[in-house]
Amino acid sequence: MEIFIFIFHDFQKRFSNFYFNNKKLKIYVENSVIGGYFDKEFEKHAKRLFEEFKRGTFKAVISSHVMDELGNGAPQHVIGNLKQINYDEYELTKEMIDLADKYMESCIVTKKYYEDGLHIAIATVIGVDVLVSWNFKHIVNLNKIKLFNHVNLMERYLPLEIRTPPEVLDYE
Repeated sequence: MEIFIFIFHDFQKRFSNFYFNNKKLKIYVENSVIGGYFDKEFEKHAKRLFEEFKRGTFKAVISSHVMDELGNGAPQHVIGNLKQINYDEYELTKEMIDLADKYMESCIVTKKYYEDGLHIAIATVIGVDVLVSWNFKHIVNLNKIKLFNHVNLMERYLPLEIRTPPEVLDYE
């Protein structure tokens, strides 16, 4: 009951801030979306998302973890592409690492894919409105999302919305 009250109160606060104060949606941008900008399969939606960031419709959020991953082999044009948008960058903290460790202890991610769980933990701890990704195997996967959010609730965090770019873009 205590967890439910905590979740309901915070959800109510987020809902009212977003819908009644026209708060910009804070979107954690995972690396696959940054790289997807240059991939034929994903470019349409990735470019549209970046346009919305430039317009100020949404607030882009990344982490030092995103930058570290990009620095480990991403082509320079992919890294440089981030310069076209304004974003908030958060440093990795012990709290984020501890939550990612909980995901691994719960067998949601293996050691090999720990970095994917770290993105989820970072976005959860920051408290973004949604994380966007093209990683269907380890991130945008309904079963994994349920498991990540189960751990989040057990650790007294809010559930994290995890979506693909088209799901956050308003297509008419």
